Amino acid sequence: QVQLVESGGGLVQAGGSLRLSCAASGRPFSSYVMGWFRQAPGKEREFVAAINWSGGRVDYVDSVKGRFTISRDNVKNTVNLQVNSLKPEDTAVYYCAATTRWPAVSGRQYNYWGQGTQVTVSS
Repeated sequence: QVQLVESGGGLVQAGGSLRLSCAASGRPFSSYVMGWFRQAPGKEREFVAAINWSGGRVDYVDSVKGRFTISRDNVKNTVNLQVNSLKPEDTAVYYCAATTRWPAVSGRQYNYWGQGTQVTVSS
Protein backbone atom coordinates (compact mmCIF):
# COMPACT_ATOMS: atom_id res chain seq x y z
CA GLN A 1 0.00 0.00 0.00
CA VAL A 2 1.11 3.58 -0.63
CA GLN A 3 0.04 6.89 0.87
CA LEU A 4 0.03 10.01 -1.29
CA VAL A 5 0.06 13.66 -0.24
CA GLU A 6 -0.16 16.50 -2.76
CA SER A 7 1.04 20.06 -2.32
CA GLY A 8 1.81 23.13 -4.38
CA GLY A 9 -1.61 24.29 -5.47
CA GLY A 10 -2.77 27.87 -5.24
CA LEU A 11 -4.25 30.91 -6.92
CA VAL A 12 -2.42 32.16 -10.00
CA GLN A 13 -3.17 34.52 -12.86
CA ALA A 14 -3.63 33.24 -16.38
CA GLY A 15 -0.26 32.63 -17.99
CA GLY A 16 1.34 31.83 -14.67
CA SER A 17 2.99 28.66 -13.39
CA LEU A 18 2.86 26.30 -10.45
CA ARG A 19 4.76 23.21 -9.42
CA LEU A 20 2.59 20.49 -7.93
CA SER A 21 4.25 17.81 -5.86
CA CYS A 22 3.12 14.46 -4.55
CA ALA A 23 5.00 12.72 -1.76
CA ALA A 24 4.60 8.96 -1.46
CA SER A 25 5.17 6.68 1.50
CA GLY A 26 4.69 2.97 2.01
CA ARG A 27 5.68 0.34 -0.54
CA PRO A 28 8.69 1.04 -2.79
CA PHE A 29 7.83 4.08 -4.86
CA SER A 30 9.52 2.70 -7.96
CA SER A 31 6.93 -0.11 -8.00
CA TYR A 32 4.26 2.31 -9.15
CA VAL A 33 3.26 4.15 -12.24
CA MET A 34 2.21 7.62 -11.13
CA GLY A 35 -0.52 9.78 -12.57
CA TRP A 36 -2.10 13.17 -12.16
CA PHE A 37 -5.82 13.75 -12.57
CA ARG A 38 -8.00 16.81 -12.10
CA GLN A 39 -11.63 17.51 -11.39
CA ALA A 40 -13.30 20.84 -11.99
CA PRO A 41 -16.60 21.78 -10.30
CA GLY A 42 -19.50 20.03 -11.99
CA LYS A 43 -17.23 18.01 -14.26
CA GLU A 44 -15.95 14.47 -14.28
CA ARG A 45 -12.45 13.60 -13.18
CA GLU A 46 -10.00 13.95 -16.06
CA PHE A 47 -6.65 12.29 -16.77
CA VAL A 48 -3.84 14.84 -17.01
CA ALA A 49 -0.50 13.01 -17.13
CA ALA A 50 1.24 9.78 -16.20
CA ILE A 51 4.82 8.61 -15.85
CA ASN A 52 6.08 5.04 -15.84
CA TRP A 53 8.17 3.32 -13.18
CA SER A 54 11.56 4.58 -14.34
CA GLY A 55 10.39 7.93 -15.66
CA GLY A 56 11.37 6.96 -19.16
CA ARG A 57 7.86 7.16 -20.57
CA VAL A 58 5.23 9.82 -20.07
CA ASP A 59 1.72 10.42 -21.31
CA TYR A 60 -0.40 13.60 -21.38
CA VAL A 61 -3.92 14.60 -22.24
CA ASP A 62 -3.86 16.67 -25.43
CA SER A 63 -5.07 19.85 -23.72
CA VAL A 64 -1.92 20.12 -21.58
CA LYS A 65 0.77 18.97 -24.01
CA GLY A 66 3.51 21.55 -24.27
CA ARG A 67 2.39 23.29 -21.06
CA PHE A 68 2.61 20.61 -18.35
CA THR A 69 5.57 18.39 -17.50
CA ILE A 70 5.44 15.33 -15.26
CA SER A 71 8.59 14.04 -13.57
CA ARG A 72 9.52 11.72 -10.73
CA ASP A 73 12.34 11.21 -8.27
CA ASN A 74 12.57 7.59 -7.13
CA VAL A 75 15.08 8.52 -4.41
CA LYS A 76 12.93 11.25 -2.84
CA ASN A 77 9.70 9.31 -3.55
CA THR A 78 8.05 12.23 -5.24
CA VAL A 79 6.22 12.91 -8.48
CA ASN A 80 5.91 16.47 -9.73
CA LEU A 81 3.73 18.26 -12.22
CA GLN A 82 5.12 21.52 -13.58
CA VAL A 83 2.18 23.49 -14.92
CA ASN A 84 2.99 26.45 -17.14
CA SER A 85 0.96 28.88 -19.27
CA LEU A 86 -2.03 28.25 -17.07
CA LYS A 87 -5.51 28.98 -18.37
CA PRO A 88 -8.74 29.56 -16.44
CA GLU A 89 -9.98 26.20 -17.75
CA ASP A 90 -7.13 24.52 -15.85
CA THR A 91 -8.88 25.43 -12.60
CA ALA A 92 -9.57 22.19 -10.71
CA VAL A 93 -8.59 20.02 -7.81
CA TYR A 94 -5.50 18.09 -8.90
CA TYR A 95 -5.02 14.55 -7.62
CA CYS A 96 -1.98 12.32 -7.54
CA ALA A 97 -2.59 8.60 -8.02
CA ALA A 98 -0.64 5.34 -8.17
CA THR A 99 -1.05 2.12 -10.14
CA THR A 100 1.06 -0.84 -11.21
CA ARG A 101 -0.21 -0.71 -14.81
CA TRP A 102 1.09 0.95 -17.95
CA PRO A 103 -0.34 2.59 -19.94
CA ALA A 104 -2.74 4.04 -17.38
CA VAL A 105 -4.98 6.88 -18.50
CA SER A 106 -8.20 5.83 -16.75
CA GLY A 107 -8.92 6.59 -13.14
CA ARG A 108 -10.30 3.08 -12.79
CA GLN A 109 -6.81 1.70 -13.31
CA TYR A 110 -5.44 3.49 -10.24
CA ASN A 111 -5.53 1.95 -6.79
CA TYR A 112 -4.29 4.77 -4.57
CA TRP A 113 -5.20 8.45 -4.47
CA GLY A 114 -4.13 11.55 -2.62
CA GLN A 115 -6.48 14.09 -1.09
CA GLY A 116 -5.97 16.66 -3.85
CA THR A 117 -4.63 20.18 -4.14
CA GLN A 118 -6.64 23.13 -5.48
CA VAL A 119 -5.41 25.07 -8.50
CA THR A 120 -7.32 28.25 -9.33
CA VAL A 121 -6.44 30.31 -12.40
CA SER A 122 -7.87 33.80 -12.63
CA SER A 123 -8.42 35.53 -15.96
